[in-house]
Amino acid sequence: MAASLGRGCLGLLRGVAPWRSRPCHREDIARSHFLQPLRKLPLRTSSTNARKVHTAPARTLSLLRPLPILAAVGGGYACYRQYEKYQERKREKRGLEVPPKLAGHWEVALYKTVPTRLLSRAWGRLNQVELPHWLRRPIYSLYIWTFGVNMKEAAVEDLHHYRNLSEFFRRKLKPQARPVCGLHSVISPSDGKILNFGQVKNCEVEQVKGVTYSLESFLGPRTSAEDLPFSPATSCSSFRSQLVTREGNELYHCVIYLAPGDYHCFHSPTDWTISHRRHFPGSLMSVNPGMARWIKELFCHNERVVLTGDWKHGFFSLTAVGATNVGSIRIYFDRDLHTNSPRYSKGSYNDFSFVTHTNKEGIPMRKGEHLGEFNLGSTIVLIFEAPKDFNFQLKAGQKIRFGEALGSL
Repeated sequence: MAASLGRGCLGLLRGVAPWRSRPCHREDIARSHFLQPLRKLPLRTSSTNARKVHTAPARTLSLLRPLPILAAVGGGYACYRQYEKYQERKREKRGLEVPPKLAGHWEVALYKTVPTRLLSRAWGRLNQVELPHWLRRPIYSLYIWTFGVNMKEAAVEDLHHYRNLSEFFRRKLKPQARPVCGLHSVISPSDGKILNFGQVKNCEVEQVKGVTYSLESFLGPRTSAEDLPFSPATSCSSFRSQLVTREGNELYHCVIYLAPGDYHCFHSPTDWTISHRRHFPGSLMSVNPGMARWIKELFCHNERVVLTGDWKHGFFSLTAVGATNVGSIRIYFDRDLHTNSPRYSKGSYNDFSFVTHTNKEGIPMRKGEHLGEFNLGSTIVLIFEAPKDFNFQLKAGQKIRFGEALGSL
């Protein structure tokens, strides 16, 4: 009986019933076409106490490839995110306030699994490769067209002068291209877009409207009084009171986003003295305004270099935040700084004091003086102490250039 059943199954796979010897009818022909792919599969015999049956192997399920499914799901999610952004832009054009939709913890964790540090190091190596003379103009012209770069402001307008992408990104400007405002006490340290500004309230800083990050997480914990210019505070004092050194003063902040087409160097925003540097190795997620609206504490996740010191009104700090393909942050007077280095692990920080036995004040900086540079585009965050009558001369979302006024008393 088992043998007969086995022959019946084989006959079914061939599209002919074992009990029929007559020609196939239409339904038999249709069944034959339907089962055609299964004929090519090897059969496996399984025996039981009662009978033997022939079955197709389990690997037939592998015909459902996981990669196309993942690609379809990922593509669908990306399209959904783009549709949401399109709807937000439509509401913004109508003058309607768009509440930010923050990423979930799983979305942030998934983003962090992307090897952005490794990719940024590879991008940095690629930028150092010298381009053939004939290829420079087409490559740089494409970049200029894509990001709207104004080469008329460059100190050297000839595109063949820049041997590699890194030199082109870090191009210098003509001296008269960025006049420094002398009437206001604080100027913009770079070209870019104003994401947010104002007073620091409850030790929370707004990276964009409605999305905040912790001031202490961003600047890091207090160090000893020998390293920082402000006096130590008691354990019951808030972090804010540890930074504000003068009675009647407030803490202010300003966030400037540098797009890929902007001038990539940054300068001193005021007359001040830098006494301490803290380097946070971290992720290198994108810091464009869309991501800043989506990921809470984005600037605290990313690699950054915090310069702290004091100016005529008390505490002053400038933080250069890294981003995707912008792991390289350079401070001109700090040769010991090495960002996006594999020897540094995430979640730590490295301190360096510019106050020594021979230099008890630190590094003096004049307003408008060259301070550092990014490899591509990124973000500058200013956090400083000033009297209550300090006023910003800004609007959120406006474009600003290095040397233009941020605010004054």
